[in-house]
Amino acid sequence: MLMYEEEFVSNSRGMKLFTCVWKPVKQEPKALIFLCHGYAMESSITMNSTATRLAKAGFVVYGMDYEGHGKSEGLSGYISNFGDLVDDVSIHYSTICEKEENKENMRFLLGESMGGAVVLLLARKKPGFWDAEEVKPHPVVTSILTKLTWFIPTWKIVPGNDIIDIAIKEPHIRTQVRENKYCYKGRPRLNTAYELLMVSLDLEKNLQQVSIPFIVLHGEDDKVTDKSISKMLYELASSSDKTFKLYPNMWHALLYGETPENVEIVFGDILIWLENRAFDANGRLESELKHRHDGYLKPK
Repeated sequence: MLMYEEEFVSNSRGMKLFTCVWKPVKQEPKALIFLCHGYAMESSITMNSTATRLAKAGFVVYGMDYEGHGKSEGLSGYISNFGDLVDDVSIHYSTICEKEENKENMRFLLGESMGGAVVLLLARKKPGFWDAEEVKPHPVVTSILTKLTWFIPTWKIVPGNDIIDIAIKEPHIRTQVRENKYCYKGRPRLNTAYELLMVSLDLEKNLQQVSIPFIVLHGEDDKVTDKSISKMLYELASSSDKTFKLYPNMWHALLYGETPENVEIVFGDILIWLENRAFDANGRLESELKHRHDGYLKPK
């Protein structure tokens, strides 16, 4: 059983931004997952199936629509300054993490397409917050905060309305996206395209600075983003915990645009990655507490 809630928050520029959360009911969350949706998309409808799957697996999932996207205020599909967009996400998600009830939970970021750029810039903006921070409500208990990126944003923006046709394999999902009034369907606005290009070039130039744990998932037949850059991220990143998966015959929208069988494969890999890391952290803490209760604490 899941609980879904919506709320509007105001950013520093006085705009109302749409936010939402999916929560498993009557169980402690395994971890917190923060969604960063793609360009021209939104959270509550397009990423609902993704969030629901993760929440049913025991994770609390948060989403928000950027300025000019989805149900948030702003000129539709317009990004005036990518840094402002990242600031909005950082402030909202950090506020959630800093709530007393969330301080001991692990934190994962999930970025789809352009959302991958948001994730990497969040890491750069507050590396100490997302990389490794200790919270000690008990002398033995340490909360390890981890972040995760799916989909490195090295997209090649296609100027036209046919991007849906080459991003989403399943025809009925294409129809759903076209009928979703909260998804932007027009050509990228000039400044938006410029901001996306500058962010893409900046990230590609600094891949070696990425030190966070991550898994990159990419469709081999993706015609929207460049799979070679995803591989380059995997090869150049300084992270000690990194994974790259390339899926044969899959397209761009791996989370919701593929066949049901392919979506199951992708989510299987995602959940295994998450479960292993959440289990390692929780298992270690439980083990340490047990050893202390038994009279000793074995060094790790």
